[in-house]
Amino acid sequence: MRCPFCGHLESQVKDSRPSEDGAAIRRRRLCPQCGGRFTTFERVQLRELTILKRSGRRSPFDRDKLARSISIALRKRPVDPDRVEHLVSGIVRQLESRGETELGSNVVGEMVMKALKSLDDVAYVRYASVYRDFRQTDDFAKFLSDEGLSDADEP
Repeated sequence: MRCPFCGHLESQVKDSRPSEDGAAIRRRRLCPQCGGRFTTFERVQLRELTILKRSGRRSPFDRDKLARSISIALRKRPVDPDRVEHLVSGIVRQLESRGETELGSNVVGEMVMKALKSLDDVAYVRYASVYRDFRQTDDFAKFLSDEGLSDADEP
């Protein structure tokens, strides 16, 4: 494993243990060149997934990008980080178990929206606003009323 500090090509594993959810192995490493310590996570990958973008471009699936987009939607929300990690792992497992190696970005987006809706309504609306490309406040109002999240109609 390459050292993130000095770029040395090898590092020593000092400690190895399963992550809290058991879906990954957490390894503490030491660089013999600079003495830097860092942590890596090792996960099972069932198959290489490719995402077909709306533009027609293809890109490799990136778990970290998925986690970042979910974290942005959940920023400053009272959601436990372990629940977020469990949500990301669940989406990745669903994608891998579909049996397809190429998936449309819309499939991933809909899975994320469904998962966020069950986790946090505010994060769900935040994610939807980017995913569905809301341009005006009317887009939010229509979305909220379509989803049954608006109580503006109630007396």
